[in-house]
Parts: sequence; C-alpha cells; structure tokens
Amino acid sequence: MDFRVRIRIGVFLICLIAISSCKKEQFVTDPSAKLDFSTKAVLYDTVFTTVGSVTKTFIVYNRNDLSIKISSIRLAGGTSSNFRINVDGAKGVLFSDVEIKGKDSLFVFAEVTVDPNKINSPLVIRDSVVFETNGNVQDVDLEAWGQDAYFHTPDKTLHFSNGASLHYSIIPCNATWINDKPHVIYGYAVVDSACTLNIEKGAKIYMHPGAVLWVYKDGTLKINESGDFSQPVIIQGDRLESQYAEAAGQWGRIWLSSGSKNNIINGAIIKNGLVGIQADTVGNSNKPTLTISNTLIKNMSAAAIWGQGSYIKGWNCVFANCQQYVGAFTLGGKYNFYHCTFANYWNGSTRQFSTLLLNDYYEDEDKIKYPYPMDSAYFYNCIVYGDISSGDELKLDGYTASSLKFKFRNSLLKTTLTTTAAEYENVIVNTNPYFNDVGNNDYRIKNPFALPAVIDKGDPAIGILFPNDLKGSPRMVNGDPDIGAYEYEP
Repeated sequence: MDFRVRIRIGVFLICLIAISSCKKEQFVTDPSAKLDFSTKAVLYDTVFTTVGSVTKTFIVYNRNDLSIKISSIRLAGGTSSNFRINVDGAKGVLFSDVEIKGKDSLFVFAEVTVDPNKINSPLVIRDSVVFETNGNVQDVDLEAWGQDAYFHTPDKTLHFSNGASLHYSIIPCNATWINDKPHVIYGYAVVDSACTLNIEKGAKIYMHPGAVLWVYKDGTLKINESGDFSQPVIIQGDRLESQYAEAAGQWGRIWLSSGSKNNIINGAIIKNGLVGIQADTVGNSNKPTLTISNTLIKNMSAAAIWGQGSYIKGWNCVFANCQQYVGAFTLGGKYNFYHCTFANYWNGSTRQFSTLLLNDYYEDEDKIKYPYPMDSAYFYNCIVYGDISSGDELKLDGYTASSLKFKFRNSLLKTTLTTTAAEYENVIVNTNPYFNDVGNNDYRIKNPFALPAVIDKGDPAIGILFPNDLKGSPRMVNGDPDIGAYEYEP
C-alpha cells in the first residue's frame, strides 16, 4: 500500500477515535422515566439472639434504552440511622450523580445493626433509601425488628385462575403462642384443618399491612381462654408510631372461615384493621362458631364484628368506632349478645352506615334475592348508639317485612323505628348514655346523667348470669344491673 494512503488512513482513524472519545454520553431526562426496584421494602425478619448485623440486597433497574443519572441516593435517616448502605461497592449515606446505563442495573446493599435484647430499644426500626431522578423521588423501605419476636412469614403461594395469588404460612398444628415476646404476622397465617391455635393472655400480635389470621375449615382459635382481661391479648397493626395509635385499616382481619368451630375469644383488644372478626357460615349448628367475651374491638375501616350465617354468642364486649357497620350480622344465622356496647362515633369521614345491621338474604349481581333465614338475633342489656346524622343506628334489612327474627330486651337504642312491637321489650330509645370519652374510645358510663338511659335499667335475670362487667367490677351492687358492657362507677 502506498505510504501516503497509509498516512491518510491513520489520520482518519485517529480523528474517528478522538470524535468518539469526545462524544457526550446521552441521558434520559424525561421526568416520566422512573427507576424500577427488585423490591419496594426490605424486611429484616431474622430472629436475633445477640447484637447482630444483617446485610440484604436489592437491585435498581434502568429499563430505558438511554443511560439515566440518579442525582442523589441517600439514607433518609442519615448518619443517625441504624442502617448503612453500599452502592455498587461504595459505602456512605449520600451518593450523587450515580449513572446506570440503558437496560442495566446496580446493586444496593443495606445493613442493619440491632440489639434485640435491649428492653428500651424500639420494637420496629424503620428507614428508607431515597432516590431522586429527573425530579422524581422514589424510595425503598427498610424495616428491622429492634426486639426479638416470633415471625410468621409466607412460605407458600396459592394461585388462582384469574392470575391472582395469595401468600401464606401454616401455623404448626395445636401451637400455643406465649407472651414472652411479640408475634408478627406477614401475609396469611393459617390455622389448618383439625388444628387449634391457643394464644395465651398478655400476648401481643402485630399485623403487617394486609395480614390475616385465617382459621380454616375444622380449625379452632382460642384467645386468652382464661379470660384474664387484666392481661388482654392485643392484636393491632405493626406501625407503632404515635400517629398510627388509633388509625384504622392497617391490616386485614381475623377470619373464621366456613366450617371453623368452637372459636373462643375471652379477653382481647383488637384494633386498627379492616375487619376485626369475620365469622362465616356455621360449622356446628349446636355450638357457637364464636364465643366472644370481655373484649374490645375498635377502629376498623369496615366492621368490628361481621357474621355471615354464623352462630355467635357474646357478652361484656365493646364494638366501636368503624367506618361502616360496627356489628354486621348478615345471611341469617344465630346471634346472642348480653351486656354489650355497640357504639359508633367514627370521625375519619362522613359515615353512611348504621351501627348495627341485621340481614337475612343474599342479593346477586342481577338484584335477585335469596333468603338465608335468621334463627334469632337477641340483644339483652345492650347499647346500640352513635352520632350518625340520619339519627338511626339500627338497620333491619329483611328478605320480607317480617322475616327477621330478633329481639331487644332492656336495651338502649338510637333509632327512628317504631319500637312498640313484641320484638322490643323494655327498650329505651334515643336517650344519651353519657359515655365517658368517645374521642378516646372510652365507653364507660361515668356521668350520673346517664341514670334515665342505662343505670339500673338492665334485666336482673341477665345480670345474674354475667355478674362482673368488662373491667371485672361486680354488677348489681346497688340495684339492678346497668345496660352495656360497663357498670356505672361514681
């Protein structure tokens, strides 16, 4: 090859290399171009027995064809956080101008150090890794448990024909949950067929968002069977910050599914979920699906207690403060309540549902009704009250005008219904019960002005059967029993 030709080719190649090396990297700048993550939350559910560090990894994806520049990656808690992060090999709490090439990814390592045996450490330690890209702010939550706990996390998946799936774990058959440390439920925790779960007095159960305690067919749940309300079982969401203390809708429900049997709840506080107790169709018609006593269920975004064709017997209970019905007893069934308070002063939104619903039919999507007969719905020495704008806290939804079988005896009702029929015996209507502090879900009777409504207005024959109230105080000390779950104390 001629020497001059070689020189020209060489100069051309040098220029081409120079142009390529000077070519500016192109980045996607569209605000809609977001990052994807392998997970939205990193859970450290290891049960620590000593001071320990655990490292977990998540992946950040750039799904775009062009490179993307992350203007900042930071640990929200900064240097005071229990967590530390490592971004593609570099340690720190703040990273700037991190680049990910098109269709590429990077790894983020997050480490936490906790002392689970330190009594005054927070139960849950939370932080997040924050990503800012093209003006978008995204984050990945970090959650570790600062104290030792029993964790019930899904290890099985149930797939449905519509593409949906349910993640669950099976609780060991005939297990007993003791109160030495908290129990934490993620997903569905299932009491399997022919098995019993016993939860001892004083146990604390923390439910992650969407979590459900599911008692399957022929299974049984027994909560605080000893009935020691001085050490109630507490079931609530796992957000323990003060702003979540009385916030509804933080978890799913306790589901006593069709065919579960002999369930007992005797001394519990259940709060801040979607449905407190859902009891489905009767498994054994001769015994209650659920016997519930000395229990408070409150702050539910749907209902405190919901029976569907089931048999429920309850006494000394408060069902309170729900966005929809406090007590919903549908599809017929059998319900007997004594000395219970059904109260609704929901203030999270405008309430459109009565406190108590009785229903004895099913209506399909074509508005065709199918009867589900109600054996009985008895409310003796009970309160059904609230502050609904319509003025009626009782909804009777019968298949026909006379199909519902119910009775209120020696009870206080807030209703616009006519209460002269035989189904209403010695009822008091639309008289203020003077609850102690409805804003704090305190439904004790603390004001002597309640004398016309509840004080000494109960049926003594029922009071004898349940001689102590929800607090354990004796009834009928100075006369007939009071109406509701609590006896008046001057």
